Amino acid sequence: MLYKNEIVVDNFAGGGGASTGMELGLNRKVDIAINHDPAAIDMHKINHPETKHYCESVWDVDPVEACAGRPVGLAWFSPDCKYFSKAKGRAPVNKAIRGLAWVAVRWAALVPMRVFMLENVEEFMGWGPLVEVSPGVFKPNKEKAGETFEAFIKCLTTGLIKNHPAWEEIKETLGHDFPYHKLEKGLGYKIEHKILTACDFGAPTSRKRFFLVGRNDGQSINWPNPTHGKAGSGLKPYLTAADIIDWSYPMRSIFDPDRSKPIAEKSLIRLGKGVQKFVIDNEDPFFVEPEMVVPFITEHANASNQRNMPIDEPLRTLCAQVKGGHFALVACSIVKYRGDNVGHKVDEPLHTISAGGNHLGLVKAYLVKYYGTGSVNTLNNPLDTITTNDRFGLVIIKGEKYQITDILTRMLQPHELFAAMGFPDDYQIAFDSNGKKNTKKNQVARCGNAVCPPIAQALVAVNLAKKHVEEIAA
Repeated sequence: MLYKNEIVVDNFAGGGGASTGMELGLNRKVDIAINHDPAAIDMHKINHPETKHYCESVWDVDPVEACAGRPVGLAWFSPDCKYFSKAKGRAPVNKAIRGLAWVAVRWAALVPMRVFMLENVEEFMGWGPLVEVSPGVFKPNKEKAGETFEAFIKCLTTGLIKNHPAWEEIKETLGHDFPYHKLEKGLGYKIEHKILTACDFGAPTSRKRFFLVGRNDGQSINWPNPTHGKAGSGLKPYLTAADIIDWSYPMRSIFDPDRSKPIAEKSLIRLGKGVQKFVIDNEDPFFVEPEMVVPFITEHANASNQRNMPIDEPLRTLCAQVKGGHFALVACSIVKYRGDNVGHKVDEPLHTISAGGNHLGLVKAYLVKYYGTGSVNTLNNPLDTITTNDRFGLVIIKGEKYQITDILTRMLQPHELFAAMGFPDDYQIAFDSNGKKNTKKNQVARCGNAVCPPIAQALVAVNLAKKHVEEIAA
């Protein structure tokens, strides 16, 4: 638990994922939130109005002045991860952003900070020096991977030797008037770190991240036990993409002739591979449950008066000779418009959401009973070629033959992505503090950069919540 007069600080606060988790874990507000992005701070203000907000660079906020003599019981650090992440590829590295984690050392050295937590990508453990490949262009030195991470840990714990090669970067980052003797001696923290996966703690995403916990109060560092798992694990079942999808949101056929521009060929190929994998070759596709869709039955018949019927009435008379059958199944999957990944099933946790843009979409394949003998295209070719065939996908489900009659797709919406990250249902994302509608790009950026609140909540609760501390002491 927090002691009297201790405060809670969220550096790199973003839209408020870590703050939300800390507040749930501690049952109290976050006192200080810092972020340089006005849009991020604005979303944080809407959802955390009692917090004092600094819309500034973390380097421009003086920890001593901000804390005003109050000790820090808990501080959270989520420095920008894109120049560590493998998703960045081989692009040049921004040296200043890559060194943002030194802010945690700055706070630990300048103010009484009892417990702190840091979140980043797994590759953070490989933090090492950079090499200048051309004027002003830097890339990681693979031969010295992990060297700077080691120095970071040494500064926080037992001290960094004077001739360590990381000193040049440290002094360049922290400035000339910093008390470096404290880092030579060591700040005395006990440090532990682990890789945690969000779906293990109740968020419907498979997002995996590095978490570090440091404390200098003599108490143990504790790690939360997973609460969710696969069937048969004895835990609660994983929440999945299906749990966060808004099934009422409209979708559009990939064959719609009124599209402002055609779907890119690469996207069509990706969609084709996904339908092949998750519908045609899948013995048990994910079908939309009746309560998740508008409950009516439509008749697919060659008649001048096609009927739509309520689902809660006896089924009308069916004609045995209607080509294609009368009612449809809807098989769904998730498509990922990035790299070589075609996506995944809907009954799995959603893959990691990116801050750089929304690359996740929902695909629906409509299937009807198949009675014909016409040619079938198995979707090995780009989907823009299949409109010449009247039957372009044959699916056998539990011995029954179906044909694909249409394929619809749409991008996942911000409110679905926030739900996938584990944000509360009432989290405000659609409008800014002036009542102006937030762009989807802005909403997705806040989500992709966020800490999953359930993991932050679990970490904080097991280390600082009163109930857990009392159990450990006993």
